[in-house]
Amino acid sequence: MNNATFRPTEGIASASPTIVPVTVIDPRSSGSAATDSPTNDSADDLHLGSFTDDQPWSVATNELTWRRGVDALRRQQAAALPSLTKPPKLPPLRRAITVVRVLGLAIVLWAIKERGRESSKAGISLRIRLAAEKLGPTYIKLAQIISAGEGVFPAELVAECKKCRDQVPAVPYPDVVEIVERELGRPLHEVFTSFDPTPLAAASIAQVHLATLRTGEEVVVKVQRPGIDELVRKDLKVLAFLAPFLVGRIPVAALANPPALVELFAETIVEELDFRLEADNMLDIGQVFVELRQTGFVVPRPHPEHVTTRILVMQRMEGFNFDDVVGMTDAGIDTEAVIRTGMIGFLEGAFLHGVFHGDLHGGNLFVRGDGRTALVDFGITGRLSERERMAFLKMMMTATMNDVRGQVDALRQLGALPLDTDIDAVIKDLGLDGPPLDPTKLEPEEMVAELQRIIKALLAYGARMPKSLMLYVKNLIFIDGAIARLAPELDMFAVVTDIATHFATTHGATIAQQLGVAQEEWKLDLDGVKAGFGVDPTEMDQLTYAELQERRKLINKRLTGRDLS
Repeated sequence: MNNATFRPTEGIASASPTIVPVTVIDPRSSGSAATDSPTNDSADDLHLGSFTDDQPWSVATNELTWRRGVDALRRQQAAALPSLTKPPKLPPLRRAITVVRVLGLAIVLWAIKERGRESSKAGISLRIRLAAEKLGPTYIKLAQIISAGEGVFPAELVAECKKCRDQVPAVPYPDVVEIVERELGRPLHEVFTSFDPTPLAAASIAQVHLATLRTGEEVVVKVQRPGIDELVRKDLKVLAFLAPFLVGRIPVAALANPPALVELFAETIVEELDFRLEADNMLDIGQVFVELRQTGFVVPRPHPEHVTTRILVMQRMEGFNFDDVVGMTDAGIDTEAVIRTGMIGFLEGAFLHGVFHGDLHGGNLFVRGDGRTALVDFGITGRLSERERMAFLKMMMTATMNDVRGQVDALRQLGALPLDTDIDAVIKDLGLDGPPLDPTKLEPEEMVAELQRIIKALLAYGARMPKSLMLYVKNLIFIDGAIARLAPELDMFAVVTDIATHFATTHGATIAQQLGVAQEEWKLDLDGVKAGFGVDPTEMDQLTYAELQERRKLINKRLTGRDLS
């Protein structure tokens, strides 16, 4: 079986699709051989998380000293965010000058060479990506977040930002050793018998190395880049200072609200600067899967002792790359089942527990030989307040019932619309009270005019993308793309029906009680689901993903005048 070692980073793919570990004994090692990795026939911590049956160590909450005070740490970070995103009177001057110089040059070159031409969006997207790479880790991280936002950000910008994923220079090995030893308070050879000096992958916030503990377990060590914390905070101040001047001046994002985007970015990146939070996220999501009896996922165990602000040692696992359809099929893995499990597990975590992996993409999950999907890199995690969770629950329930008013109200409760927004006015202005439009039957001019009308109406209402909704939508977009690779013949109407039936039969009583409705009132409106896909309910009984892709290509062609096949 041609397995690929997993990459628990921020989605930065290594140069080679398959990693062969290189064991390098630290020159200061005493030379003693590693003991065999402990093997337990019956893991005693499976009630704490969806872990592997083979147990390298036990994860028991009373042993995890690094987990103490994590809740207080989250509160402190939340309280500090406003000060990080408030526009300062003066930003850090040296950094601000560098940022303005690099971004300004990019915009000037675009204005001279591409502005007003057919290549305008592609040109500005290219220059933004090149500027991000010059400006370093913070801006590369911002580009990486954009790169996973297909459908949220313009396609040209997404395509360019994807190129940032494997272009982050690695931290030199001596610096890595210094960080690890400082964080663990011990020489490297006292903790590890081997530590690969070549990183498995290098990302904007951290890089990861393969290693073997002195107790024999093979692990992955995530090491934070030196000085990244200070640099990120400086860059946030610069971005907060510049954002108000960019309102209405970003040609690649008509719906962008730069100050709101800075707040969103700050919420996302600050949590990644403390690996204790990531390890805590790992355990919380693993616990959610256990409580949901969702056995289709597996989460690596963080080490009970070797977790600090800048170091995260975790269990090492292997499996198929998520897009290796041939390998999985040859191994007898049902790829359609992988997709269904992924969709239900993600939705259940969000709707019922308010906790979900916030950065699903091909570098952050892979499929094991037993068909279970392994999740890695929990630096970005969706955590919903009870109000947000109830809004998500209402959004899901009303969507299956084709309750338009309920859906708009749920979006308002999530913060996508101001709380004083008139729901009925929104429905009328967006044309949600009329029959659905099939975009494939509109002329190009009609389609463009309709999109412009909707965007103008949303801007007038002060629409925004809160963090929780952004992560949720981003994950749905990834799942959408995963279906294209793993299960293109999946019937989308049947998938929605299956998921709605699962929630109704498994969680229906709980959901109805929490939303204050009678369980028998929750009925799937399949015609409404079809309308949501933009098709005439009377014309189609099924819609495979491949057919949906063809519809999208036609829509894109009419919008852009280009054949995107």
